[in-house]
Amino acid sequence: MGNAGKLRKVRLSTTPSAEALADLRLGDIVYLDGLIYTAREGVYMRALEESANIPMELPQQSAANFHCSPAATINSDGTFTLGAVTATASFRFAKWLPEWLAKSGAKLVIGKGGMSSQDYKDYFVPNGAIYLSTVGYGTGALLGRGVKSVKEVHWHEELGIAQAMWVLECENMGPFIVESDSKGNSLFERENAKIAENLHKVYEGTRPATLKRFGETDDRTDEVIG
Repeated sequence: MGNAGKLRKVRLSTTPSAEALADLRLGDIVYLDGLIYTAREGVYMRALEESANIPMELPQQSAANFHCSPAATINSDGTFTLGAVTATASFRFAKWLPEWLAKSGAKLVIGKGGMSSQDYKDYFVPNGAIYLSTVGYGTGALLGRGVKSVKEVHWHEELGIAQAMWVLECENMGPFIVESDSKGNSLFERENAKIAENLHKVYEGTRPATLKRFGETDDRTDEVIG
């Protein structure tokens, strides 16, 4: 049996080489070292739609974009207090990613829930990027332990605390799971397909509901969220 089925843990720089990215496999557990910046719709709109200068040297300083709103404050003396760093759902930002990946040189996009494999193939693969997902819920405080310091907070006056571009110095920050690989495959889609294949067996012999809500379906595969 050996190590069959054992999760592989990887320490990865936030300015990863092409070789390190190509070596990642779906389901690998990743811990990150280096600078991570938060960027979501506020940053994308300001940098892409309003053509504001990005206040960092990307991707030299960081190639890791975290879809995150830190539980943090900016103190009156200019210091920062940061606790949890909880990811937000990445599919909400898909429309900005083709231009952002090309402009920023991001190689790692981190968030919650992932996107479709078609998004990965269309947007990520041409830019040599992969997607890392947070692992389950309630890990914000755990991820916060991997933040050594807040280096900078950009555009907080224009965008507010939640939408600002936070630059976090991280060490062994994780766990994250490799949701897309260098070929654009999706871990979640692959595993959902395995579940859906035999889902009908769970409902064998059950009777259809007598009363249904508007739009409700008897197709059980619709209950598996991709």
